[in-house]
Amino acid sequence: MARRAGSADLPLHNGFVPGWLRTRMAGLGALIAEAIVQEYGRDEFLRRLAHPFWFQSFGAVMGMDWHSSGITTSVIGALKRGLGPRAGELGLHVCGGRGRHSRETPGELLAIGERVGFDGAALAQASRLVAKVDSAAVQDGFDLYLHGFIVADDGKWTVVQQGMNGQARQARRYHWLSEDLKSFVDAPHAAIDGENQGEIVNLADRRAAASRTAQLDLLEDFGPARITRELAALEGIASPPPAQPLLPHLIMPAHHEVRAENVVLRRLHGALAAAAEAGPRDFADLLLVPGVGARTVRALAQVAEVVHGAPCRFSDPARFSLAHGGKDRHPYPVPLKVYDRTLEVLKAAVVAARLGNDDRMAALKRLDAQSRALERTARGPAFDDLLAAERDASHCYGGMSVFGPEPEPSAPARPARIRRPGDRGTG
Repeated sequence: MARRAGSADLPLHNGFVPGWLRTRMAGLGALIAEAIVQEYGRDEFLRRLAHPFWFQSFGAVMGMDWHSSGITTSVIGALKRGLGPRAGELGLHVCGGRGRHSRETPGELLAIGERVGFDGAALAQASRLVAKVDSAAVQDGFDLYLHGFIVADDGKWTVVQQGMNGQARQARRYHWLSEDLKSFVDAPHAAIDGENQGEIVNLADRRAAASRTAQLDLLEDFGPARITRELAALEGIASPPPAQPLLPHLIMPAHHEVRAENVVLRRLHGALAAAAEAGPRDFADLLLVPGVGARTVRALAQVAEVVHGAPCRFSDPARFSLAHGGKDRHPYPVPLKVYDRTLEVLKAAVVAARLGNDDRMAALKRLDAQSRALERTARGPAFDDLLAAERDASHCYGGMSVFGPEPEPSAPARPARIRRPGDRGTG
């Protein structure tokens, strides 16, 4: 994985995560994390968190607003709550958070270090340095307000932190990964997310090494007073800096609704086809969860992709909001019955894998493989028709949003899923 994975424009959103979603996000986030650790190891989970596209998809599949800055806060909070009880077994610890919680990170790292044996003082210093680089060495107009530090028992870590530009109504998320980190002040970021806001003073770029050295020399030779006078004399005369190369970036649009252009439709149709054609047959004997139908398997197909998908699969995070909807009714209200069955199925698979029986986890992996294979030829409903059908059936699925339970529609609901003869189950 490239150290600098890209950038994204994240609209600032106000609001809160309701209790009914907070609890479920903590459960699903912890189960996905454990599934990744079981299959690929802790290092891979840390790499995923340092990938901005995957991180956004991870939040979207959990029912959070698919495009907003709030995904960062809610995902870090969900992982902290969900992984806390399993930290001793998984060897993963989530520290920090938003506001005052961010300032508690060094103390949390010291306490965890005493328990598990890594150098908590060194990691506390790393936490402070990371925050200083993104708040002082990278002057891009965004003020930091969130700092999440995820660390493994062996001392490897990922940092996800976010700043806001209130005037522009934008947020920028910064990702750090300790893997292969040689220096805190020479191109250390795994990724920087955010819309280009103009010229950036980035003293952490390796091309700024000469500038860093020159600044120290100036300070030693002339002192701050002389430097201030020289700067005033040069104001308006300095030549513009050379253009910096553009990085690939994900643009999260300002509009709330999920539109067809936000989704790679062939991937969505692959998941629909896998759920309709292969899912129920494969899952009937393996998962043994009452009431699991094609709608739940469709959600599981997208959860399975978050667990098993390659980085290139996450170029359209909006697609993952189609698993469990969104708390603000975009793309549709959160189907609580489907969400709860997803949790039951994934928990059963993870618990069985802990005991050495990986048949159910293997079934999830097959479902992901089937989705990818079928997307080459699958045809499905028009995107707007799919969303309309899902909204029509939302009441039947226990649809819920920040506005409350979804009312029963006045007209008969259109079918919201592709059925096969003999399908059973409401979800």
